[in-house]
Amino acid sequence: MTDYNKAQVAFRDACKNRIKRQMEIAERKISNEELEDMLESGNPAIFTQEIMTDTQQAKQSLADIEARHQDIMKLEKSIKELHDMFMDMAMLVESQGEMIDRIEYNVEQAVDYIESAKADTKKAVKYQSSARKKMIIIGICVAILICIIVGTIVGMLPGV
Repeated sequence: MTDYNKAQVAFRDACKNRIKRQMEIAERKISNEELEDMLESGNPAIFTQEIMTDTQQAKQSLADIEARHQDIMKLEKSIKELHDMFMDMAMLVESQGEMIDRIEYNVEQAVDYIESAKADTKKAVKYQSSARKKMIIIGICVAILICIIVGTIVGMLPGV
């Protein structure tokens, strides 16, 4: 009988330790009195009911965490896409910037050529006007010279 009692006490202690560990895993503090009440009543429903409640809460927490994780993953993907768009935009701005710089350089060159052409045109107008005056003066001199030559020749002719 003593062996039976010892075995029964050992079994009871083992059950007590097991329930205590399970309660610790479920993160529930349990006093020795509550533990004794569970063992005395022989009603495991108290224990399982609490574990089921904790399990449901854990499942709900897990679902919430998974949903939050999915939202974070979507946010990360959106941020990556936004980053890629900014990088593409930066490349476009840089390439367009080079093109705009070339256009600006060409416009400046065109302005310089136009200024030079205006100055050359003014010089050409002056030269043309000067050349016209010189041609008129030379024409007048030639006409006078022809008149003198004709007058001299006519004056030398006998009988005129």
